[in-house]
Amino acid sequence: MEIVYFLLLLANLGERRLVSGGCLGQCCSGRDMSCASTDWRMDRVYGTCYCDRGCATTLDCCFDYFSHCPAQACSVTAWSFWSGCAEPCQPSWRRRVRHIAERPANGDEPCPTLEERAGCMDYRDRRGTLCRLDAGPAFITSLEFGKARPKMDNFGTPLDAGFCVEFSLESRSPHCAVENRPHTQWMRYFTEGFTVCVACQPPAMRNHTGGCQGDGQEMNRDAVLQWQAVGNPRCSGTWRRIRKTQQCNCPPQHSFVFI
Repeated sequence: MEIVYFLLLLANLGERRLVSGGCLGQCCSGRDMSCASTDWRMDRVYGTCYCDRGCATTLDCCFDYFSHCPAQACSVTAWSFWSGCAEPCQPSWRRRVRHIAERPANGDEPCPTLEERAGCMDYRDRRGTLCRLDAGPAFITSLEFGKARPKMDNFGTPLDAGFCVEFSLESRSPHCAVENRPHTQWMRYFTEGFTVCVACQPPAMRNHTGGCQGDGQEMNRDAVLQWQAVGNPRCSGTWRRIRKTQQCNCPPQHSFVFI
């Protein structure tokens, strides 16, 4: 009888081991109570053990957690160069991309954004001819996407370094506030009554006038001018020109650039 009992005990333990399985194939991120198994824990207690990343803190991982669940972070390539504008001679967008070199594994964080877009304008058509820019609203984009460095002469002095115009924001369309795409979230920062800065830099600066389209230099101070955000033509509004300055001194979220 003792021999039979011992054999039954071994069979029962074997069956329990087969239906458990540790962490093989079920690694999870964060703290996930459903990411559990029935097996030996790292503290040598048999029972419910976990395979989520939080178990390393609570010390209730399955015995094989660190064998099967080493976190592997996403690895991406460097950003590509910005592409050309989608359409020449009119406000459009450009893009840059990066690619996944190694995908995340075992519950690590997902890969970051792989594509960015930004508003832009080509000032020559595809034949190389200068575009004719008619009068109209000021086309603007985030200063983050207009970080062109001014050209320098042999003595380090900027050539056509540009200038800045401060405006008092009078109105904006409701479409600006609902933008949630990565390349258009800057439109949310338009708020009536706030002062915004808009940089006029090459190549948006027109050589024959020394200004940018819609900068209001030819209008009086009380004139209400129009602006439009590149990337969403429904995000538009009006502002009043305050003054022209050498540099933009507004906070980053209220700093933009003519295109």
